[in-house]
Amino acid sequence: MIGQIRLAWWQDALNDETGVKGRGEPLIDALRGIQAVPPVGLSAWLDGWEAMIGDIDLNAYADGRGGGLFHSLAGEAEAPPWLIQAGAAWALWDLSGHVSDPVLAADAIERGREKLLSASPSWPAAWRPMQIAYGLARQDILRGRAAPKYLTLGLYLRLLRVALAAR
Repeated sequence: MIGQIRLAWWQDALNDETGVKGRGEPLIDALRGIQAVPPVGLSAWLDGWEAMIGDIDLNAYADGRGGGLFHSLAGEAEAPPWLIQAGAAWALWDLSGHVSDPVLAADAIERGREKLLSASPSWPAAWRPMQIAYGLARQDILRGRAAPKYLTLGLYLRLLRVALAAR
């Protein structure tokens, strides 16, 4: 119930065209300073988190959280479907490393495999951080490996390798 209240507050604040709701919250103020209200993709991002309350809907979670986040970071009114799909794969991978239920983690990786892109799209340079996040997730999903819980030296080195390959 508390989670739903928090998500409802964020939805209201992000969608308030008057700019009154959420004023004084640093993140809301920062978002309003750089994007139009409501920020592109962030409503879907919140919907993704809401899919984790009650009966878990992993597809809605992935498309909302990951797809919405990648859409928001792209900063475009319309994001290409492959970008939403890449974000969804990343979100499922990320979830797999942060849940205590091994069955849910395995299910997230399996669904992440279904979200992997069949072809390698041309990522604009401004989207390189998303390309790196997706590339890291893709490697682990293909191996059936959950995301690490913490930033380890091994993960850091993999991150550097993926970043260099994305150039």
